[in-house]
Amino acid sequence: MNSYLFLLALIAPPDVTRLLDERASNFSEVAREIWELAEVGFQEERSSALLKAQLEAAGFEIQSGVAGMPTAFIGSFGRGRPVIALLAEFDALPGLSQDATPERRPRAESAPGHACGHHLFGTASTAAAIAVKEWLASSGGPGTIRLYGTPAEEGGAGKVYMVRAGLFSDVDTVLTWHPADGNDASPVSSLANKSAKFRFHGLSSHAAAAPEKGRSALDGVEAMNTMVNLMREHVPQESRIHYVITRGGMAPNVVPDFAEVYYYCRHPEVEVVQDLWRRIVLAAEGAAMGTETRMDHEVIHGIYNKLPNDSLSRLFDENLREIGGIEYTAEEVAFAEKLRATLESPERKIGSERGVQSFAPQLTSASTDVGDISWVVPTASVQIATWVPGTPAHSWQAVAAGGMSIGFKGMVLASKVLATTAVEIFANPALVEEARREFEERRGPDFVYESLIGDRAPPLDYRK
Repeated sequence: MNSYLFLLALIAPPDVTRLLDERASNFSEVAREIWELAEVGFQEERSSALLKAQLEAAGFEIQSGVAGMPTAFIGSFGRGRPVIALLAEFDALPGLSQDATPERRPRAESAPGHACGHHLFGTASTAAAIAVKEWLASSGGPGTIRLYGTPAEEGGAGKVYMVRAGLFSDVDTVLTWHPADGNDASPVSSLANKSAKFRFHGLSSHAAAAPEKGRSALDGVEAMNTMVNLMREHVPQESRIHYVITRGGMAPNVVPDFAEVYYYCRHPEVEVVQDLWRRIVLAAEGAAMGTETRMDHEVIHGIYNKLPNDSLSRLFDENLREIGGIEYTAEEVAFAEKLRATLESPERKIGSERGVQSFAPQLTSASTDVGDISWVVPTASVQIATWVPGTPAHSWQAVAAGGMSIGFKGMVLASKVLATTAVEIFANPALVEEARREFEERRGPDFVYESLIGDRAPPLDYRK
């Protein structure tokens, strides 16, 4: 911390880390409640309401239902610039229900679960925003802290609709985080991603008595999948294409007149995703022609890769190292060891949660709608150990750790890193200018943001 910040800290209490420690149990209860609710994308009514209630009680002004999404919101406090935004996710994943135990034990069969830790994500960001608000109110200086409640990150691309609506147009920096199995503030890029549901329509008939009269929609789906799978040999090696058949018919003795397949396509560059997508649509059209079925498709989401910002990431890294990592109790170590025994070749060891990973640029094979935000506002993210080391995201093991003290400790650490970094930027607005210069250089002078979802409305029913 430079001398200016040191003097400011002496005259402008409170200490945000102390505030967050004092309120850790309250926010752990909020996170646990959202974990139990496990509401999927665009259906997070109660989870969203819980976070808004915390902000309202702290004196934030709330805008609900923004960008055409009932569970999206913005909480704002302060006046003037800089405007610093924190992001809060809160959607769960289908079919990953799990109790907070180190052995597989679904709370309800086929029910959703917080396998990506968004209950911790949203709660930590909310806690940090409230702590920063109290610091701002005490300092009396200019600046605005905002908390963006962003629904349906898992395939619904809620943030894209907020970007498209211009809700980040006056924001100076965006600070965010994500649950993980280690602590790392390195600048990370991600894969751009586009998805759609391809729907085939055929003619039903008796599969044995009159098969010649039928035209199988499932044949259309399977023909499409075969062509796309053949295409895999002829795509850039960083590409990722995956699908699930969501509807395939109801009975084997009936030629199905409707079938649906849900596709994702990813690559580190948006332009490559767009070209691969063109080829996937051609495969679907060819499959329909070859099976004499009719095909239509609904784009569900499309997101950019993340544009890193080294200057903001270094602020995160400095504050994370100063605060330190996670310390497990003996009971938590026992839990971690038992859960770790269920993992397939875990890379990180128990104990790594106490440290911080080396600062180095990275590319992840995951995708996030934070990507779109990062192309319109300087953005940085930090990963915090909320899961047992070696745990992959989207696993029942992530749900288990996220529902007990291991996850809650990581959540509190995340809130501290977010809050201290935001305070540092408010105290030294030159940091905003530095981040903006890097942002403009990386983005390039001719960049114009165009959403990959076009003008479609938010797919509020995509999880139904």
